[in-house]
Amino acid sequence: MNAIHKPLQKDIGDITLSVIVYLFIIVFTIFALLPVWLVFINSFATEGAIRANGFSLIPEEFSVYAYQYLFSGSRVFISYRNTLVVTGIGTIGAVLITTMFAYVLAHRKAKYRQVMSFLTYLPMIFGAGLVGFYILVTRWLGLKDTIWAMILPYLMNPFFVFILVAYFRKIPYELYEAASIDGANEIYTFFKIMFPIALPAIATVSLFYSIQYWNDFWLALLFIDNYDLHPLQMMIRSLLSKVDAARYIQSGNAAIRNVAPTYGIRLATVCVTIGPIILVYPFIQRYFVKGVTIGALKG
Repeated sequence: MNAIHKPLQKDIGDITLSVIVYLFIIVFTIFALLPVWLVFINSFATEGAIRANGFSLIPEEFSVYAYQYLFSGSRVFISYRNTLVVTGIGTIGAVLITTMFAYVLAHRKAKYRQVMSFLTYLPMIFGAGLVGFYILVTRWLGLKDTIWAMILPYLMNPFFVFILVAYFRKIPYELYEAASIDGANEIYTFFKIMFPIALPAIATVSLFYSIQYWNDFWLALLFIDNYDLHPLQMMIRSLLSKVDAARYIQSGNAAIRNVAPTYGIRLATVCVTIGPIILVYPFIQRYFVKGVTIGALKG
């Protein structure tokens, strides 16, 4: 009888544990999706409803005025184009440079790899400062008011380099030796053998680079004075500043104060800016999950 009761108790315990785990996941998912839902649904609420009732799960009054206000004119489309160009060129260039440099640092027979590793690690601790950085980009490189001022400074992140170095070192060195014996050169070995094997880590780094380029407004704030080159984040920052300034200046005039949908604009811009990132993430999710577990298991 005891032998029969033990498997039964074990099955009941496993079922109870599974129920608890699934309930926890469901509750966690609800709490994670709730802010996203509030931002999305209230971006269609009227400004008066938000001011009267705050953020609601289902607004009492719906309106698309915030989106109409946001997309009025061609400025948002120009900024979207600039952001897409910067993100596309920047991500591709940064991934190629970072991956190739990490491959060299991880190579056993690369000369001066210890020195290059130290020079890569040094900028993570000591920076040149804002003044030196500004002089380098504007005077020495002459990149002010060019799209390259928003691309070149982020082309290689030392942290991402060391992530890829750790992944390349997990790859058996015998693969490189076999390719060398078969007569493959370094370029062929890297692109045909090492690059496909390291794709999970590369996809993870690519996602981080694309988010960095997509969300950045700091470089545009420093180096871009031409409105036609402003990326999306800089356009949104300027738009919100002007809306807040108009509401502040006209605070005594209720009619003018209610023209600009301050809260609606903020919620609408969040939906507009995170949309492409959310759409891209599912395509690289399986690589991303593998990439973030680098070093969790021994190869």
